[in-house]
Amino acid sequence: MWVLEKYKQKRNFTSTPEPSGDVKLATERMQAQKPDAGLFFCVQKHLASHLHYDFRLEYKGVLLSWAVPKGPSLDPKTKRLAMHVEDHPIEYGTFEGVIPSGYGAGIVMLWDQGSWRPESDDVDAALKKGDLKFTLDGFKLKGSWVLVRTGGRWGGGDGRSWLLIKHKDDWAGELDITEFAPKSVKSEGDFEDILAADKPDIWESHRPAKGGEAGEMLAKIIDRAAALKAGKTAPVPKAKASKEPATGSRTRSIKATRNTKKTTLPAGAKKKTTRAPSRSQSARRT
Repeated sequence: MWVLEKYKQKRNFTSTPEPSGDVKLATERMQAQKPDAGLFFCVQKHLASHLHYDFRLEYKGVLLSWAVPKGPSLDPKTKRLAMHVEDHPIEYGTFEGVIPSGYGAGIVMLWDQGSWRPESDDVDAALKKGDLKFTLDGFKLKGSWVLVRTGGRWGGGDGRSWLLIKHKDDWAGELDITEFAPKSVKSEGDFEDILAADKPDIWESHRPAKGGEAGEMLAKIIDRAAALKAGKTAPVPKAKASKEPATGSRTRSIKATRNTKKTTLPAGAKKKTTRAPSRSQSARRT
C-alpha cells in the first residue's frame, strides 16, 4: 500500500511543495503500528477548484483518504458524502501551504488532527465490507463515527462513494463545527494567513479556482492575503512630536497572546495547535 503509485502519478514534485512520500518512514510506522494505542488522523481544509475537506486515517503506513465536500458534521442525522481518493503519504498529515499549479492547485489548511482507534476487530475486513466504525480524539472531532460505502443515491460502480456519519454520543450535536472552528490547528490562521506567508502574488496571473463560489472566495482571499503581506512589509511611519503640553495621562498598549498546545505529529515535528471546544462551551469562534 505504501508505494503510493496513484499519488505520485498525479503530482510533479519539482513544482509542488507536497511530500513525495518516505518509504522508510512508512515501513517503520507500519511495523510499529498498534491500533489499540491509537493511530494518526487529520482533516485538511482544501480550497482548489472547489472547497472541500480531506479526511485521512493512518493505516498500514499510509493515510487512507476521503474528500468530504461539505465537511464533517457532528449531527448524527446528517450524512456527509465522502469520496474515496488515493492514499497519501504519512508526511502529508503535517502539510499546510499553497499548491501553486497542477493537480489540486489551491490552499491547504490543517483543520484538525489527533488519533483514531478502530471499533472493528478487523480493519481490512471492515474496509472491504464498506463499514468502518472508529473513534476520533482530535482537537475538533471526537467520539464515535462510521464510514459506510454506499451504492444508493451517491453510489457508483467504482465503489468510491462513502458516507461519513457521526454516532450518537456525548460529542454529537447540532453545532456546525466547520463554521464554529474554521481556522488551522497548526498555524491558527485562516486561508489568507496561509497564503500571505507564501507569496500572495503567485496567482495574480493564473488563479487555480475559476468562477463559481470557490472562485469568488479565492479572489477575496488573495486580496486579503496581499493586504496582510503589504501590512507586514510596509515601513512604520514616524510619529510626529506633539506640541501640546503633557496631560499626565498614560497610554498603554496591550499585546494579545495566544495559548497554544504542542503535539507530536507523524513526521516527528512539534507544531502549534488549538484545543477544540467541548460540546458544552459557549459559541465563541476560534
